[in-house]
Amino acid sequence: MYKTSVSWLAISLAVGLATSAHAQGDPSVPSEDAAGNAIVVTASRSGDGVAVRNLPASVTLLTADDLQQRQTRIVSDVLRDVPGVAVNRQIGGLTQIRVRGSEANHVLVLIDGIEASDPFQGEFDFSSLIADEAAKIEVLRGQQSSLYGSDAIGGVIHYITLTGREAPGFSARAEGGSFGTYSGGARAAGYSGTFDYAVSGSVYGTDGTPLARNGSRDIGSTNVGASAKLTWTPAPNLKLTGVGRYSYTDADANNTENDPSSPLFGYIVDSPGTYYRNEAFYGLLRGELSLADGRWQTALSGQFADTTRKSFADGDFDFGNKGRRYKGTLESSYRFGSDTVVHRVTGALDFEREEFENTTPSAFVFQGRRSTENWGFVGQYELTIDDAFSAGASVRRDENDRFADTTTWRAQAGYRLPFGLRVRGAYGTGVKNPGYYELFGYSDGRYIGNPNLKPEKSKGWEAGVDQEFADGKAVIGATYFDSKLKDEIFTIYPAPDYVATPDNRSTLSKQHGIEVFASARPIPNIKLDLAYTWLDSKENDIREVRRPKHIGSVNATVFSDDERFSGTLTMRYNGRMTDVAYTDPSYTPVRVSLKEYVLVNLAADYRISDAISVYGRIENLIDEDYEEVFSFATPGRAAYGGVRVRF
Repeated sequence: MYKTSVSWLAISLAVGLATSAHAQGDPSVPSEDAAGNAIVVTASRSGDGVAVRNLPASVTLLTADDLQQRQTRIVSDVLRDVPGVAVNRQIGGLTQIRVRGSEANHVLVLIDGIEASDPFQGEFDFSSLIADEAAKIEVLRGQQSSLYGSDAIGGVIHYITLTGREAPGFSARAEGGSFGTYSGGARAAGYSGTFDYAVSGSVYGTDGTPLARNGSRDIGSTNVGASAKLTWTPAPNLKLTGVGRYSYTDADANNTENDPSSPLFGYIVDSPGTYYRNEAFYGLLRGELSLADGRWQTALSGQFADTTRKSFADGDFDFGNKGRRYKGTLESSYRFGSDTVVHRVTGALDFEREEFENTTPSAFVFQGRRSTENWGFVGQYELTIDDAFSAGASVRRDENDRFADTTTWRAQAGYRLPFGLRVRGAYGTGVKNPGYYELFGYSDGRYIGNPNLKPEKSKGWEAGVDQEFADGKAVIGATYFDSKLKDEIFTIYPAPDYVATPDNRSTLSKQHGIEVFASARPIPNIKLDLAYTWLDSKENDIREVRRPKHIGSVNATVFSDDERFSGTLTMRYNGRMTDVAYTDPSYTPVRVSLKEYVLVNLAADYRISDAISVYGRIENLIDEDYEEVFSFATPGRAAYGGVRVRF
């Protein structure tokens, strides 16, 4: 049955892409609507942008200006400024993002509309994502499985490079600084008639700093990224889009001391000759056909993700894996009503095939391929009345050849009062299928997968208020959320061998909290952005790891009258949190406390001429000594400077 279905889908994609197609979260949609309102594409499967001010869901948009003013080089750093988001960055290891107390693999990550998570890891490693020269980020929080299926329990993070029409011209930058760090990027973009293009490339390299708390070995890395986005509009009602992306990481790494007689047992220790290389290719083809004077849009897309991971010890290949994802999407959306009452109905069909191959050279490891196929059927309804009331509902049925079929849904509504106060609320459910490592992974004597795992399931609600001031020059908002997770996957150590293996909990994991944000441009010379999160995330009344109770950030940017100069002060607070350490020779996990910390960055940019700018920044200005993951050291104070050209 599935082979026949796949063949039919492949033929449909090939024909459809030559005529009409589209994809979830169209990355070629502009960042603003005709009225100048900021819009996002991730919150709807229709392919149309939705104005942030009218969306009855929790969403944050980080613009290209935000990323440039804060001089973002590693994308995970700027995500610290989003309410509800916690970042755990391991230099020389996995960088994880948690949203609203969910696990890192509960967050769906899209890059220009492409599902980017590693099929082996079951999540996206943010250490590999370096910032492009012109990009924006949409963060949609709350259960979104009714739109996107598995992985979207905590929300969706969508990283989008700008089109040639949004940011035309040529730009390039080069910088250097502390710890032997160098960084550079170039972008060429533009449009002519019906054709739009944007091509960019970035590199970030460093000699690094000691990673082990008690070590002296510098952990260096080199990251390379390249992206291309092409859009062709051969007719007013037909648009074709292609996206390609490549990333490569070559980085040193350290291991955990596994000698029970060592006083550093369970700690990260210097491991000369240990390093890894990760490589990923992503691609998407899509087109969109618009009929009935633009009211009816039909679309079809195909995309893929191909990831390869290799780790080395003493120069020899130690372990690795490959993961592939092929995905096809058919969407059709119809808009009807009047100028004041707008209805939109959308139907979508997703087919996804994931493949996994373990390449570890060990007789104990299964080295064949395994795969999973999933069909998703989506229905969505959206309503807007008088730019004041908005509501929506979505439902999705997933039919999977490995796990039990499941249905998820979400309903949301919001209303803006005449004096600028908007109230909103939502309820939704989510699902997360186990990853291949959890199912079939193996590490001799330390870990064995569990093929009998069940998917994790979530349900939750939120209620929020937003208030605009001074004709939109300032906005503040607050949201309360409450979620429960069932069948959470965790690690057990069964007798008699006490080898780690995953299992499903029989108890509920609960998360609730408050998100607060404020954004203001009181005068043209000053821009302020604030975010704060209070989170209570527990399982059996025990606080879950790497989820601080308090997180906050402040970004203040000042501009000169002629806007040639800008300076940005960034302060990011991460409260005390718990982690797990394996410092007991019996391999029994020990809970440890990681102290709170504040990171202060200062960035400045001066435009010498219309074409040339110089800039610089200081990171960790107060030289904070902190850990985001147990026994992983972090860099101290650092300074960087560079030059940028634009034509």
